Amino acid sequence: MNPQNERAELAADQRLGVGNVLTTLVDRGTGLAAPTLTFDTPVDGHPAWQALSLAQLGQRVAARAAALHALGVRPRDPVAVWVGAAADQVLGYLALVRLGAIPALVNGRLPAEQAGEYIARLRAVGVIADGPHREALSQVGCATEHLADPATLGTGEADAAPAPYRHHGSEPVVITHSSGTTGLPKAVTHSHHSLFAAIRHRLSLPKGQGLDRMLGVLPSAHAATVIAVNLALTNRSQLALLSQQDGGPVLDAIERWQPHSVLGFATTWSELAGADLAARDLDSVRTWWNTGDCAHEAHIRKLVAAGAREAVTSAGRVRRPGSFFVDGLGSSEMGHSQFFITHTPDTSRYGRCIGKPHAFSDVAVLDDAGHKLGPGRVGQLAINAPTLSLGYWNDSVTTYRTRRDGYFLTGDLVFHDADGYYYHVDRAVDAVDLGGGNRLYTMLCEERVLAGCADVWECTVVAVPSQGRVITSVLLVLDPGADQEADRAPEVLAALEPHVADTVERVVVVSPERIPLGATGKVRKFLLRQRFLDGELLGRESVAGQVTA
Repeated sequence: MNPQNERAELAADQRLGVGNVLTTLVDRGTGLAAPTLTFDTPVDGHPAWQALSLAQLGQRVAARAAALHALGVRPRDPVAVWVGAAADQVLGYLALVRLGAIPALVNGRLPAEQAGEYIARLRAVGVIADGPHREALSQVGCATEHLADPATLGTGEADAAPAPYRHHGSEPVVITHSSGTTGLPKAVTHSHHSLFAAIRHRLSLPKGQGLDRMLGVLPSAHAATVIAVNLALTNRSQLALLSQQDGGPVLDAIERWQPHSVLGFATTWSELAGADLAARDLDSVRTWWNTGDCAHEAHIRKLVAAGAREAVTSAGRVRRPGSFFVDGLGSSEMGHSQFFITHTPDTSRYGRCIGKPHAFSDVAVLDDAGHKLGPGRVGQLAINAPTLSLGYWNDSVTTYRTRRDGYFLTGDLVFHDADGYYYHVDRAVDAVDLGGGNRLYTMLCEERVLAGCADVWECTVVAVPSQGRVITSVLLVLDPGADQEADRAPEVLAALEPHVADTVERVVVVSPERIPLGATGKVRKFLLRQRFLDGELLGRESVAGQVTA
């Protein structure tokens, strides 16, 4: 079959969604020997870094489905999956949706106390956990039944698996969770069609550059990984999935596997940008795909200088030095990035520009009263799109608080210009009203410091109220080769707007370990604000190179 014809057929198939892509492709009976998913750990005796064919992947998933069915798992049963390996997370998801159960994917890096409470609130019928995570749940007193260690599920008999469940578009099919930067992660419920909507859209377009061989460095429990797996399967592409997102292992994986595109979050790009990329073999990379928080200009510019891309010229297709960086803004609740902008070494539209909305997304910027705002005015980002989640599992209160007039309120503050480009300035919970019509946007401040200070690798801005005024601390992580003791205050203050610079009390150089991160790598500013109010991280004895501005 012509691949283009198949992509069009899949796009038009309204029975298709993230609950049945694998079983549908196996039933089609074509390309069964073609490579699909590659994992960085062995699974069921299959070696690490060796691709599973479509037929092998179908067999591995059917075996797990048979084992879970024998354990009593039935359609509509919510089952938590808390594991460390990407293979166990992805195969667990695929097996559970084959049965019609609802996998609740839990980030393996989530602290045990949070994971135990989160799983209990799910009211899951059971949990699939590997040895370390099972022990951690036991230590925090989690009462949810332990169903199985993922290593034992592969021993099931594939032929004993029940027929694949027939999913319907609006049914809940998988639960992922938010980053948990402000507290307990929220359980985000996705339907059969919602997480597939953006894939369906892409299948109707020409196949993007770099999709043939992708490296997924996203957290394996995230909605973005569910999308990546189904995107790869429907495009008959190869996808390798890493179990960790740290910079060093990611660079090692790129050199080993030679992907054409790399899919990740902003925290990974930050770590890669801090490495000596010229010393690594990145020639295979054509495209870096970012989702979640938008990326920083300083990090993007370092990445697009690496790799190579194809360009269409009057002389035909040519290979040019430097890669693409596709940026955007998304979240678990949005179900997919709602914006896109493509950077190359030659582009210059930055300043936290997240691009223009995808064709499937209805975007609005609202004031506090729900009125739509015009160009140049900062307001709440509101999204209406077929990719949106159904809401929060077992939490209708939070679900309805975030919905207004058909829109989902994302918690982000943005504005758009007269040309239709959108710019992200901050999360609403982190922005501060300074009075007199001035506001402090922490993420925008970080963007300006990173763009204006060459030696700064990462920047975190935290503002707290103190005695009737706002006090801002700027935390810097410097390039290891930079002078760690130099006075950084003058260049930092010069990069900020005057009304923001007036609030800065300290510019502090810290080690990366001093910045508290959530399971997906996002900075927990809520926790930092509490620590600052308690007097932590402010004394000379607790930090390196503190400078009072």
